[in-house]
Amino acid sequence: MAPIAIVFGLILIVLGVGGYLATMTSFTALIPAVLGLILLGLGMLARQEKMRMHAMHGAALIGLIGLLGGAAMIVRALLSDSAIRPVSFGMNIAMAVLCAVFLGLCVKSFIDARRRRRGEATKP
Repeated sequence: MAPIAIVFGLILIVLGVGGYLATMTSFTALIPAVLGLILLGLGMLARQEKMRMHAMHGAALIGLIGLLGGAAMIVRALLSDSAIRPVSFGMNIAMAVLCAVFLGLCVKSFIDARRRRRGEATKP
């Protein structure tokens, strides 16, 4: 799962930097890049066996924060009276979707790991 966190971190970094370069008006466009840097760091940390569980739980938390933050900004833009900014709106959708997929993969990995541990515990 560590390589997946690294890949999603890199994708979020590219999304954030690309969005910032496209708008050049707001540092908030770099939020996906910040989340990506944290995911990248946690993915690198998860490559160490003794840190894997804690790092991946932290990465799942970052995925949840990205999903909720992106979804909140989407709802806010849709309910606002002002015009929707396409680049910002698209970035929020992309961040929410990427974080949702990552979070889903984390949950699947956690379930698989628990099943694996239960299977090893029942073997004589």
